[in-house]
Order: sequence, then structure tokens, then C-alpha cells
Amino acid sequence: MTITRHAGLAVFSSVVEHGGVVYVSGLVPKERSPDVATQAKDVFKQIDENLAKAGVDKSRLLKVEIWLKHIERDFAAMNAAWLEWVDPANLPVRVTSEANLASSDVLIEVMVTAAK
Repeated sequence: MTITRHAGLAVFSSVVEHGGVVYVSGLVPKERSPDVATQAKDVFKQIDENLAKAGVDKSRLLKVEIWLKHIERDFAAMNAAWLEWVDPANLPVRVTSEANLASSDVLIEVMVTAAK
């Protein structure tokens, strides 16, 4: 089976396609607003762009993993941004966890898996 890798950072690919599955690396916001909803919208836009590299869209999502720096404080605002973005007719499985993220101004990181 062919593996297709799309450029990312120097240390990993942003998107990998294999066996009819599209894997998008963990994405953090480019916009480092102190507001998690703004950061979430930025990340969801990046997900759309990365899925497009593989010729798919969010209606093909299978699994979404979300990490929040402050889950108790930010879950409701993140979830509101999620509901504005996600395709309600094609809801993926999802997990949301709290994590100590790579930078103090990053409030959210999201990684997705989609069907080709």
C-alpha cells in the first residue's frame, strides 16, 4: 500500500495518507489569543486546510482528539466553537483531555483521523 506524506514541520508530516485513512498531525493555533474559542476556530480552520491536502473534508472525520490546557475553565467555550464547525450529520468519535501543552500561550491542540 502506498503512503503519501504531506509537508509539515522539519520533524513530522502534517498529513499522512495510508490505506484509505488520512491522519492529520496535532495542530495548535497560529493565533495565540487568550481566548480558547478563538484559538479553537483557528485550529479548526487549519484542520480544514490539512484535510483538503488529502482531498477530503470534515464530513469524513472518524476520530478527533482534543487537548485543552485548562479543561474545566475552557471546555464549554471550546465545545461551542466545535459545534459551530463540526458537520452535525457526520459526527466523529471524540475525546477531550487536559494536557500541559508545548507553550504557555497554547490553550488547545487537536489531532484528527479521517476516511479517504
